[in-house]
Amino acid sequence: MELSDVKFACLDTETTGMSFGAGGKICEIAVSVSQNGQVLEEFSTLINPGCPIHPEVIAIHGITNEMVKDAPSFEDIIPSLLNVLDGCVLVAHNTAFDVPFIQAEFEACGVHLPNYPIVDTLKLARKSGQFASNRLGEVARQLGFSCEGWHRAMADTKMAEKILYYFLTTLNKHGVHTLEQLDQFQQKRWPDLIGCK
Repeated sequence: MELSDVKFACLDTETTGMSFGAGGKICEIAVSVSQNGQVLEEFSTLINPGCPIHPEVIAIHGITNEMVKDAPSFEDIIPSLLNVLDGCVLVAHNTAFDVPFIQAEFEACGVHLPNYPIVDTLKLARKSGQFASNRLGEVARQLGFSCEGWHRAMADTKMAEKILYYFLTTLNKHGVHTLEQLDQFQQKRWPDLIGCK
């Protein structure tokens, strides 16, 4: 698929703990859908996780139990979330964290999460070999993007979106024009792939 035809759904979650396997739940989610750099739709909400948020995690994202007590449950937001993600490629900075949390929430609600294609800006950052630190805020800072609000879902989503389009612009210069080609660049070292052209 040509990248110009792709709708990218950049997303981020904030959670009650660091592992869904240890009982962690999503307490905030944000999505920004774009195509060719043009934002088409945004979705963001706090979520009542149905369990206490660990104090150590509150210290990171600042979301308190008081803030989420009247928020919808994850089950409540599934229809809206599926509608926003329809026909999209999922994008996140460290999908190995966010996607399993989302899958676990869907499974807990007895709903099937579609098998979306995935692009991970963390993998692209690592494979590019150009950053001193590959953490989201640090990559954004090194590229000259604002890190304001780091560790809240929509702020992190917008940072990942800017980083994605930076990579797309950079890789376009090396002949990367399809989703399949982009996937190669998140699996192998960029110098190896570019050197083969």
